[in-house]
Amino acid sequence: MARTAVIVIGGGGIDPRVVAHLPADRMVIAADSGLDHAMELGLEVDLLVGDLDSVSESALAEAGARGTPVERHRPDKDATDTELALTAAVERGCTHLIGVGGPRPDDSRLDHELGVLLAFAAPALADREVELWWGPAHVLVLHGPGTVPIDAPPGATVSLLPLHGPAIGITTTGLRYPLRAEPLTPGSGRGISNEVDAAGSGPGSAGAPPARGRPARASVHLEAGTLLVIHPLALGGTPCADA
Repeated sequence: MARTAVIVIGGGGIDPRVVAHLPADRMVIAADSGLDHAMELGLEVDLLVGDLDSVSESALAEAGARGTPVERHRPDKDATDTELALTAAVERGCTHLIGVGGPRPDDSRLDHELGVLLAFAAPALADREVELWWGPAHVLVLHGPGTVPIDAPPGATVSLLPLHGPAIGITTTGLRYPLRAEPLTPGSGRGISNEVDAAGSGPGSAGAPPARGRPARASVHLEAGTLLVIHPLALGGTPCADA
């Protein structure tokens, strides 16, 4: 059984460049209409989860023809399809969870996007390695105490956003504006739009883990709390002005 679950989320479109950043040894779980996206990306789906109210009939028929296992839930469920997919991954012993999704360019659902982020950052997943690809952005979920590497090129934007309360004892390396055992509180903009320092160690490539034996260009350590470490243009793109 693969220890990495790639969870393809329904809703918006997915940047196809993300496929190159997914590990080969993986279990692919589609959350409802995430099945359509997974098939468009050429991913072989190992499990379909959800109430199946938004998946296309053609994708569902193809999955049936392939013998894809289906874990169907009632429409009046209490959990979102994303939460159900995360639960399925944990129940199958996956310790590395990678979400793949994106916003709808023509019909944005802010509630859906926030729900996805909060599901992946749930305290119940603190013992798992969790990350999320959302459009061109790469999000690492860090629960304290812990450290995550940031392997991104010089000048790359990195934002630190606390969730569920204050993030305590943040220490960064390789970022232009360092934090040294300092807190960030929810609602504060202090962690927004930091950047990888040109003096950071080693050559980096956006979105890829550091090579074995080579230190990451930058890192974030957290003593307590929950922190989202966001590289908003990990797959490339044009940065927006600060909000």
